[in-house]
Amino acid sequence: MIDSKALQRAILVGTLLQITLAVLGYYSPWIMAHAFLFGGMMISATSGFLYAQDVGPGYARAMFAGAVAGGVCGFVGIALSVGLQDTPPSFLWLGTAIAILTGAVGGLWGQVSFAMKSRGW
Repeated sequence: MIDSKALQRAILVGTLLQITLAVLGYYSPWIMAHAFLFGGMMISATSGFLYAQDVGPGYARAMFAGAVAGGVCGFVGIALSVGLQDTPPSFLWLGTAIAILTGAVGGLWGQVSFAMKSRGW
């Protein structure tokens, strides 16, 4: 079963970071040009990682919950960026799909981290 409190925390952290990135990208052309896409993917992956490292539910559940966390926070960040007219509306669904994928990968590596910690590494 998915731990809803841990998932909510991961979504909250990821959403706050995505909002921060969208606002920074709005005010900084350099961030928009050089760090916006990678930063958004990294935030979604980190959101998934945080969930899985906290809970350690197993690889499949970690990837699923990571995909949910990454997708939700990515969607919010991209929607804000579209609302600020920094990103074309057509990117909303592709960007969300990318956020879901990177969230799942983050969940996978979060589970690896959890397994390593539980074995004393």
